[in-house]
Amino acid sequence: MEVLVVDHEAREDAVVVRVQGDVDSITVGELSARLAVALELAETHPARLVVIDLQPVTFFGSAGLNALFDCREQGLAAGTSVRLVADNDYVLRPLEVTKLDRVFAIYPTLGDALQDFKRRERETQP
Repeated sequence: MEVLVVDHEAREDAVVVRVQGDVDSITVGELSARLAVALELAETHPARLVVIDLQPVTFFGSAGLNALFDCREQGLAAGTSVRLVADNDYVLRPLEVTKLDRVFAIYPTLGDALQDFKRRERETQP
């Protein structure tokens, strides 16, 4: 079992949450707490965007899925977009099996998630 490490950073283009290690029923409290902080930061962030980078995750159980879904719902209620970065089967497979891959915008890299946001922002400007 790998120790869970979660940190967040308010960048110019988004609030980024980086998750590394195992996400399960024992460690999900740390993830949920950091996601709540990220959503609070995003409420006053110009981009109103939270990007959750799950690339270094080594186990992703149902508790993690619930935490992501709750974060998405809270974000929607607050007018904040939530995007995922994942490129490994530890994360992608549970999202696919539960059909949450149809709910979340999932990108293979952090750069892709941020670039798509910038592109959409340009398209909506007059």
